[in-house]
Amino acid sequence: MNEKMIAKAGKIVNGKAGQGSDGYCVLSLLDLDGYPTASTLSIASADGINWITFCTGLEGNKPNRIKKDNRACVCLSSAGYNITLVGTIEILTDAKTKKENWYDGCEYHFSGADDPNYCVLRFKASRYNLFVGEDEVSGNL
Repeated sequence: MNEKMIAKAGKIVNGKAGQGSDGYCVLSLLDLDGYPTASTLSIASADGINWITFCTGLEGNKPNRIKKDNRACVCLSSAGYNITLVGTIEILTDAKTKKENWYDGCEYHFSGADDPNYCVLRFKASRYNLFVGEDEVSGNL
């Protein structure tokens, strides 16, 4: 059962990648005072529920929060599913990763994939709670 649900959820997550505002989810981090915060972000790329990347700016508050505490939660939901993933997140600034994750819409925020303020956040899931259709499963990856 878990493998089928993981595959279904992975297909949903992968389908959102690179879709700009049509491919958003909620990313939750702890703020600098230790309180939970949530932001809506577009998914740049994904490997099912294993990892998800987001594009943002180094000067924003997300990188500062991640530097203090890299625990994170990602949630995608609609009337037909709720995919909640818990894990860790890292800040990536290498040119290859930045170029691979660039998608239409990033140009509204950055001058290009080589913009020094542009970075990629990579979330890696360690556990999941998946509700797809009428089934619900949870577990560890």
